Amino acid sequence: MGDNAKTFHIAMYPWFAIGHLTSFLHISNKLAKRGHKISFFLPRNSQPKLKHFNLHPHLISFIPITIPHVNGLPLGSETTADIPFSLQPLLMAAMDLTEPAIELFLQQLKPHLIFFDFTHWLPVLARRLGIKALHYCTISPATVGYLLSPERKLHEKPLTEADLVDPPPSFPPSAIKLQLHEARGLANATLKEYGKGVSFTERLLISFTTCDAIVFKTSREMEGPYCDYLESQFRKQVFLAGPVLPEPPTSTLEEIWVTWLASFKSKTVIFCAFGSECILKKDQLQELLLGFELTGMPFLAALKPPIGAETIESVLPEGFYERIKGKGVVHGGWVQQQLILNHPSVGCFVTHCGSGSLTEAVVRDCQLVLLPHAGDQFINARMMSGDLKIGVEVKKGEEDGAFTREAVSMAIKSVLDCDSELGQVVRANHAKWREFLLREGLEKSYIDGFVQKLHVLLKS
Repeated sequence: MGDNAKTFHIAMYPWFAIGHLTSFLHISNKLAKRGHKISFFLPRNSQPKLKHFNLHPHLISFIPITIPHVNGLPLGSETTADIPFSLQPLLMAAMDLTEPAIELFLQQLKPHLIFFDFTHWLPVLARRLGIKALHYCTISPATVGYLLSPERKLHEKPLTEADLVDPPPSFPPSAIKLQLHEARGLANATLKEYGKGVSFTERLLISFTTCDAIVFKTSREMEGPYCDYLESQFRKQVFLAGPVLPEPPTSTLEEIWVTWLASFKSKTVIFCAFGSECILKKDQLQELLLGFELTGMPFLAALKPPIGAETIESVLPEGFYERIKGKGVVHGGWVQQQLILNHPSVGCFVTHCGSGSLTEAVVRDCQLVLLPHAGDQFINARMMSGDLKIGVEVKKGEEDGAFTREAVSMAIKSVLDCDSELGQVVRANHAKWREFLLREGLEKSYIDGFVQKLHVLLKS
């Protein structure tokens, strides 16, 4: 690439999970807005689902990828939304088999850079073709530092739950710690094969150590110490792209929700949405809904049916539907999350703490109740409730991670109580960070700085 070139060509190859695909598409939009060309690899049948997120189709080209068949993977499966959590390693194995096809595409397209996350073989392939490979990380710097820091010497011994309860020795001062059940689940998950012949931990460590730079969608003001920690631990450049807020939706809220929400006063509705892949067990789903009922407030809960249940209605607690009629809605399908969060009637958002949902929620006016379900969500919840103090986490059992209806109700009431000390602290901090993230020029400054760093990287 010549020194005078102002724009560059970037390929994107995210893990085939909707949250990762949309996250990569958000940064693609920010870069395309500045004239950079994007070639976006994605599963063939996912193109229609993501088309409306592509705000610059003249610069962002979708390159459909055919998923090779892997024994045990249901035919037609393309993203993690198509399969149960237990089959994700097979989807990863299928994605690894796309390496020859990706190599051919890269030889033809000749991009200057490629952004990736879970395809650990990409940096070596890219280097062979003279392409810079950047690990675009959809999880937070705090999560990577806590779980995968080289300080933990993961190449020498597997992590145990006892190891993971506390952060690594030189981890920045923080409220982040894990409960026993969380540490146990994460320790088991990191050991499991994720793809053929490689564990989840090995895959990510190879990705972080062989890439040309690591990129996070965050700001120095919010997560600076964790970014510095990772830079020193991995001895790798860490670039910050800023908050990478999704562009406001161009669609309007469906009439059914406009009408329903309009029947309640300002800031009185509880909205709960757990994303496309978070599935609660039946008893916990029921406790969650009974917790909403216990508050006495109106609520809209968009939740997936538990495993084994065909519909959400079939698992509602006995008599629940009759009791909540006119005041509560349990919806088993997709909803327009950003538009619902924007509605003036919504006063509280109960979230599973996925990074995309948190990004959308922090810039809204409703208060946050945190109910993490798996993986990085636990660390996101601690950072939001402990470090930044902009939400209240639902209390769970230390050993089993179970929560009660009383704990759900208590968390909601405490975050909405304007007179309590906790309610006041959370509201003040949420307002402060919301104002910061929406500050005029903040995002432009970060993206411009990020682009400048990419130019420098290409010259090295």
